[in-house]
Amino acid sequence: MEISIETLMKESGVTFGTSGARGLADAMTDRVCYLYTKAFISHCEKTYPGKRVMAFAGDLRPSTPRILRALHAAVADSGWESIYAGQIPSPAIALYGIEEQIPTIMVTGSHIPDDRNGIKFNHPFGEITKRDESQMTSLSVSRDESLFDSEQMLKAAPELPALNPEPEARYISRYLDFFGSKALSGLSVGVYQHSAVGRDILFQILEGLGAYVKPLGRSETFIPVDTEAIRAEDAAFAREQIKNGFDSIVSTDGDSDRPLISDESGEWLRGDVLGILAARELGIEAVAVPVSCNTALEKSGSFKKIVRTRIGSPFVIEGMQELAKEFSSVAGYEANGGFLLQSDLRKDGKTLKALPTRDAILPIVVMLLAVRTSRENISDLLGSLPPRFTMSDRLKNFPTEKGRQLVQKFSDISFAEEVFGKLSGKIVATDSTDGWRMTFDSGEVIHLRPSGNAPELRCYVEADSFQRAEELNREALALLKACRI
Repeated sequence: MEISIETLMKESGVTFGTSGARGLADAMTDRVCYLYTKAFISHCEKTYPGKRVMAFAGDLRPSTPRILRALHAAVADSGWESIYAGQIPSPAIALYGIEEQIPTIMVTGSHIPDDRNGIKFNHPFGEITKRDESQMTSLSVSRDESLFDSEQMLKAAPELPALNPEPEARYISRYLDFFGSKALSGLSVGVYQHSAVGRDILFQILEGLGAYVKPLGRSETFIPVDTEAIRAEDAAFAREQIKNGFDSIVSTDGDSDRPLISDESGEWLRGDVLGILAARELGIEAVAVPVSCNTALEKSGSFKKIVRTRIGSPFVIEGMQELAKEFSSVAGYEANGGFLLQSDLRKDGKTLKALPTRDAILPIVVMLLAVRTSRENISDLLGSLPPRFTMSDRLKNFPTEKGRQLVQKFSDISFAEEVFGKLSGKIVATDSTDGWRMTFDSGEVIHLRPSGNAPELRCYVEADSFQRAEELNREALALLKACRI
C-alpha cells in the first residue's frame, strides 16, 4: 500500500516551510516522520545516487529523541546505514554530509516553541532546494501500517545507533584549523547558552581560539530564542551580563545556525547588519540576501554585486549559485544572522571550505576577530556603516492563510496609505518579491509577510535610527492587529 506525501501533508498538517518540514510535535507522529524520511531516501536514490548512508542529528527539544528513532527506523527499513551524530548544530551535520557526500537530516524546530518541531533535509551537496521539495511532495511511498499503533507511534521503536563523534569534531576543527589558537587571545566573551544545541561547541571553539570564555544562562528546559524577534528578557540578560567585563556576549538560536552577538554595552546586533560586517571582513565580492535585509548593504559600497531574493535559505543559495558563475568570492546571509559561504576562502596557506547553509559560528568569530585586530569596539565597527536600522517582530497565533489575505489587502495602495500614512507618509515604491514591501517618501520601509514556518505574521521595518525603527515596528504591529479582513 502506498501514500503520497501530498496526502500525508494534508492529513497531518506537517508541511514544508522555508527550512524543511515543520508542524506541531503531536502532529509529527512516528508514522509521519517515518514516511517523510522514506520519501527523502527515495528522492535521494533517484536524484543523488551514491552511498546508501544517512547521517542525522537533532536539537534539544523534548520531542527530538523520539523523532530521531522514527527516522532511524525508516533508514534501516530502506536498507540504508544510519550514522547518528548526536545533538549538534544544523551546520555541523550539513558539513559532515557535504564532506562525505551523503544525505543528512537535522531534527529541529529552530527558534519556534517546543510544542513544535521539524525535519531539515540536506542532500550530499547541501540543503535541499525548492525543486527537491517539489519532487519529494510528488512522491508516493510504501507504508506498512502494522508498524504503528492507534496513535501512529511505532510499536517497536529501535534504539539509536552508537554516537559517532566525527561530525562534531570536524565542525570544531573547521574553525580552529583555519583561524588558529591565538586568533581571539585577549578577548573576554560570555556565551549565553540557554538551550541552544551548539552551546558547548561554541564555548569550545571560542576557547580554542584563545579567548577567555564564560558560560552563562544554561537551561535544561527549551527556550525559543529567536534572533530576528529578540525577547525582552534576552535583551535584558545581555545588558546585565556585559557589566561583568566581557567584550561581547554571544549566543545562537535552538539549532545553532543563527547567531547573536552583542556590542560592548550588551546590545544585540541585528543579523542583517552583522552579515554586512562579516562579509566585508572576509573580503567577499558578491552577496545574496533576502529582500527583507537592511539596505545599508547597498549603501555601504563594499560589494561588487548584490542579489535580493525571496526569504528563506533555499532562495539565498540559488542566488549565491548564480553569483558564483561570475565571482570567485561569494556569500549570503539572512536577516536572522545566519551566514552562508558559497566559496572556499584562503588565507596564510589555509583554506576554509565553502558551507552553503546557515551557520552561526563564522560571523561570531569574524566579528570578534575584527575587534581584536582593529582594537575597536563592535559599536565602532557598526558606526562605519550607513545609518540604516531594521527591526522585526510578529503577530503570534496568526494563521498563514489569514496573513496572506491581510497582506493582499495592502497591495491596494490607497488602503495601505490609509493604515500606515500617518506613520511614514506616502508610498513611493513597492516590492512583492516575498510578501509586500512598502517604501515611503520618508525613506522608511514596512514589509509584511506571513511566516513560512509558523502561524505568525511577520513585520519588518527600516528607518534612519534605532529608536525610530523600534517605534515604527511597534506602531505598525498595533495597526495590523486592529485590521479586519
